[in-house]
Amino acid sequence: MKRFANVLWAGALVASVLACSEEKKGYVLDGEISDVKEGMVYLKKYQDKTFIDADSAVITDGHFRFEGVCSEPLAYGLTTFKDSKRPLVFFLDNDKMQLRMNEEAKELTVTGSAANDIYARNASLTRQKGYSIDSLVTAHPASAVSAYFVVKDFAWQLNLEEMKAIRAKFDPSLDGTMYVNQIDDFIRRMENVQVGAVAPDFTLPDVDGNPVSLSSLRGKYVLIDFWASWCPDCRKENPNIVAAWNKFKDKNFTILGVSLDRQRDPWLAAIEKDGLTWTHVSDLKDWKSDAAVLYAIRWIPMSFLIDPDGVILAVGLEGEALLQKLEEVL
Repeated sequence: MKRFANVLWAGALVASVLACSEEKKGYVLDGEISDVKEGMVYLKKYQDKTFIDADSAVITDGHFRFEGVCSEPLAYGLTTFKDSKRPLVFFLDNDKMQLRMNEEAKELTVTGSAANDIYARNASLTRQKGYSIDSLVTAHPASAVSAYFVVKDFAWQLNLEEMKAIRAKFDPSLDGTMYVNQIDDFIRRMENVQVGAVAPDFTLPDVDGNPVSLSSLRGKYVLIDFWASWCPDCRKENPNIVAAWNKFKDKNFTILGVSLDRQRDPWLAAIEKDGLTWTHVSDLKDWKSDAAVLYAIRWIPMSFLIDPDGVILAVGLEGEALLQKLEEVL
């Protein structure tokens, strides 16, 4: 009888442990919205620099509820507008969280999540001048929030060595997670376009829709010019590139303009207006252009000068520096 009782107790203990572990597996979001009494609220996941639909819930008398499971802590957003690209952002983890929101006032408070606490303390600070992302990663090396801010707000301004130093501070527990994977991928792409590396090949359609490959220009010095018609700094730099073209176009030199435009007509109009008479290509994907992603482009204008063997000679040449470098190599 005693042995049977012990078996029952052990079984109950295992069931209890399993129940606790089941409780911790998923998230519960109990929400209250003060500016909408009835309707729908949409949960959106931040992925690839945009918010994509993840779930939706009915708002009843100003209250809503979400339940689910997330594989890792990630940035999400809440909005009552299905097509909104700017929801109220918070960090979602497998916790029981209470949310209070007023979308019109752009207010969202979240309790019950350690990850979101870190996010909330830093969200309004990361874009302020002088903010130290290094300090955040040092203080929270095992937090996905730190990696999120590196990806979202700092990858575009850190050089390769700075990115590597930041990456080395993350706890191994984050290896393989979404944001750290993005950091690792970004570092690899940056390494591939350093001076001395062979410029990665790509193929994009030209203004007539015909495919043009970078490799088809081998045998010449090539300036790859990343730009866009909507970019004021690019348009300001274009006269300098025109001057370089006119001076060196007959000396085994050419230019491949790679546009990050979104629409065809403004792209073609800018080419004509600025007198850019060299080869131009674009997949009209904006910052998601295949070539821009491949070359880890973080701002424009950005240029890469490559030699006849496809080796990168210089990066980011503008103005007089471009002319001087071309005088040197040609």
